[in-house]
Order: sequence, then C-alpha cells, then structure tokens
Amino acid sequence: MKGELTRRSTQLLRMLYENGKSTTTYSIRMKQGELAKKLGISRQALNVHLRKLRNLGYVRTGRGFLDVTEKGLKALGISSAPAFIFLKVSPLKRSEAYEKIRKLKIQKGFRVAGDVDAVLIVEEEKLDEALTELSSIDGVKDTKSYVAIEVIK
Repeated sequence: MKGELTRRSTQLLRMLYENGKSTTTYSIRMKQGELAKKLGISRQALNVHLRKLRNLGYVRTGRGFLDVTEKGLKALGISSAPAFIFLKVSPLKRSEAYEKIRKLKIQKGFRVAGDVDAVLIVEEEKLDEALTELSSIDGVKDTKSYVAIEVIK
C-alpha cells in the first residue's frame, strides 16, 4: 500500500532520529517569486542572497521550503533558548481557555497532569507578550514562567 514504510525505510528513519540533534528552525512555505516580490528584488537577486545565507549556515533551502536555522536566529540576535510558562486553569473554564490559548503565538503547548494544567513554550523575546495575552484569558488562574539560560544537552 502506498505510504507504508518498508523495513529499510523504518530502519533509516530510526537511525536518522537516533543520530539526529533536535534544533529550532523557522520554516516558510512560500515560492521564491513571492518572496522576491515582497522584498522588492528580482528572483535572481534573491537566489544570490539565499545562496550566501545557505553557505554561511543561516538558512536551509529545498524544494518548496526555506528554514532559518539556529545560527540564523543568533545572527538576528534572537535567542533559540525557550521560555516556559506553567499554567493553572480553572476546571470550569478549561475548554474555553484552551481554545483561546491555541490561537496564541506560542511554539508549543501541552496539557499536562500534575501540579499545573498546561505548559507552554515560547521564544524568550515573546514571553512578555504571551503573559499579557494569557492574563486576559478568562479561566487562567495562575502562571509561572521560566527562561532557559543554557542548553545542557
């Protein structure tokens, strides 16, 4: 059946996963012509700039995608170290609160079991904005935030 993984494909995928390194990237799915138009330059000029950025390791390009790498983020002065927001949500308002939280500009969000109800991961630079938006959501009872200062592994 089309789409099923063969034993070798599964083996390759597992090897890539086990030997890979988790990184932060920002992907854009936009045609190069569109991107060049937004920048007000020709597609050929865009290709020159992209090639330079790719050779420096700031972006990865491929058919139909463009990724800004962690090295590219650092060049922009953006930290790839995340901030974590731990939330307590009123049980009576959970569904409405989670619906609004899904619309926030966060990297990832998880409902969790334990002392808190949810954990959100945001860019350090967007922490204040996220906390301000969370404070206006009915049902969010408490937030605690933590900023990563160093990657251990």
